[in-house]
Amino acid sequence: MTSPTGRSGNPFEKLRATLGPLPPGPATPPPSAPAPYPHARERVTVRLERAGHGGKSVTRVDGPGLVGADLSALAKELARALGLGARVEEGELLVQGDQRERVGEALRSRGFGDVRRGN
Repeated sequence: MTSPTGRSGNPFEKLRATLGPLPPGPATPPPSAPAPYPHARERVTVRLERAGHGGKSVTRVDGPGLVGADLSALAKELARALGLGARVEEGELLVQGDQRERVGEALRSRGFGDVRRGN
């Protein structure tokens, strides 16, 4: 197959021939990183709230499963994954709108085991 510049083949063939085979990877696996959510097996409750938010609905996430977790990083991760606003308030996560199902699924996919739906 010829490229628009008139060259054919893989552009890295000459480099591969010059360097030779790649060296083998590390013999032992790297040490595992600490778990990002140390209490992820404990209960996390996802509930809907309307009071105190100017008439807007928010999804509140709280519980002992969030203790020790970097909540601001988790809020940012959830906001990006779900395409909505999320913030940390008084040690709990607040997500814009009624997102109980989606937030519960997102938390389960991140290793939280006991995600319960409140009200």
